[in-house]
Amino acid sequence: MQTLETRFEELKRYIGFTAEDAEYLRAARELAEPHFERIAREFYERIRLHEEAHAVFTGEDQIARLHRSLIRWLGRLFGGVYDEAYYQDIVTIGRVHVKVGLPQRYMFTAMARIRGSLVAIVEASPSDGPRTVAAVSRLLDLELAIMLESYRDDFVARIQQVERLEKQALGRSLARTEHRYISAVELARVLILGLDVDGCVRLFNREAERATGHQRDEVLGRSFVEALHVGDSGDGLRLRERLARFAELHRQSPDARAGAAGGDDEPPLETTVQTRSGRTRVVRWRLTYAPAEGDEVAVFALGIDSTDETALLARTQQQERLAAIGTLAAGLAHEIRNPLNGAQLHLTRLERALRRGDTSPRVFESVTVVGDEMKRLGALVTEFLEFARPRPLRLEPVCVQPLLERVAELVAAQAGESQVHVRLDVPIAPIELTADRAKLEQVLLNLARNAIEALAPIGGGNVVVRARRQPRTVTLEVEDDGPGVAPDTPIFDAFYSSKPQGTGLGLSITHRIVTDHGGTIDVDSAPGRSLFRVALPLTPLSSHRRR
Repeated sequence: MQTLETRFEELKRYIGFTAEDAEYLRAARELAEPHFERIAREFYERIRLHEEAHAVFTGEDQIARLHRSLIRWLGRLFGGVYDEAYYQDIVTIGRVHVKVGLPQRYMFTAMARIRGSLVAIVEASPSDGPRTVAAVSRLLDLELAIMLESYRDDFVARIQQVERLEKQALGRSLARTEHRYISAVELARVLILGLDVDGCVRLFNREAERATGHQRDEVLGRSFVEALHVGDSGDGLRLRERLARFAELHRQSPDARAGAAGGDDEPPLETTVQTRSGRTRVVRWRLTYAPAEGDEVAVFALGIDSTDETALLARTQQQERLAAIGTLAAGLAHEIRNPLNGAQLHLTRLERALRRGDTSPRVFESVTVVGDEMKRLGALVTEFLEFARPRPLRLEPVCVQPLLERVAELVAAQAGESQVHVRLDVPIAPIELTADRAKLEQVLLNLARNAIEALAPIGGGNVVVRARRQPRTVTLEVEDDGPGVAPDTPIFDAFYSSKPQGTGLGLSITHRIVTDHGGTIDVDSAPGRSLFRVALPLTPLSSHRRR
């Protein structure tokens, strides 16, 4: 068996590293040493750019220690002594690389960077530059060869461990294999069906028997969709299509099949199945194409009986709808009662005055108040219907800049009366998105008018209507320098309003329109500033609402 010294000397002879090379390196130390700190810093700054290489480090303290170790290593390179102790140090470094899990390719690239830095330095040597460059290259080749031995030893150890594990696995008894099968398949609270390429059942576990009432021998060899009477619409149709796609894939080359085997990223499919007693159950299936050599099972169908869950969800949604209707009804009744009470009071006063023959201005004032309250009721009912029964979106290409200009024109009169200056802040390049133009205008008008109304009591101010384009979204903002909105104020809740004559539905409708477009709306507010931000996708996620 070779000693460490013998192995080291053999490597030096193979690479051609001589005592003369050692003398050149010792002589170049004074020239190279001032650069060690810079080389180490650049080395670890480069490592930070590579996620996989940087991931082997535990933190900044470890990087700092390795930084100092690299400087010491550079010093040993130019030490001029390359004996058995030097060889052992290099072996230790290689083992550390293996231990921390540094991929082998990064060791090659790291050595190439250090080589380039050192060669650039020693080339500037006033004498013997080419010979020193050659000595540096041979020594780094020597170091790389020694470090690679550490990776080789680790690889051999892993192979031996794998062989031991394989031998142990081959020695396990059939009873243990059956036990694992029972634990993994038969005792799982999941329907597990193994299907062949034609969609016929080859595996049917105990949970599948319990959920469907069918015995294993009743369904084995039969078509999966026929044996369980899988529904033939919606997800049931998509399940059939997916099975047909797997069958087509199975007829392709083995390489194509192997590339497609494994997990299925497609969403689960929820279908109905019919039990042996004729009852209908809802099962959520996930299909995985996983053919194995010599195994007739090509597709695994994993199912979860979601009948009770689906029924509970439906009941919960119904209760939530009823609760929401109750909340809306209570809010609407409250909002209607106020103007009705006012109108009733003035009608009583008007009736008494008419009986007395009173035609004073107060009588006509009562008539005006009643008319205003009726108009308020009409507006409330209109807004409520718009909130409760929104019309589907009419999607079309919309250019943002002209839309914002129109909004500014529509609020100009209100802004002038309130001493408010409205300013547009839009890019020069046109911004286009797909949206419902009228509803988007309604959103911006509502936000702009709210901002003006917030500034009116304090004698005016400034409102900025802004638009910005992102890669996939458009952001529309309405900002004012008013008193702000108090934290945790439920401004988007139905029937909440801080205005005496407000219906409390404006911002709720605004929120509904934005979410129907697949967007978001939020508010950033503090004393002296409020900013409402609407973010819309360039193509609405809710395009299914198109008429």
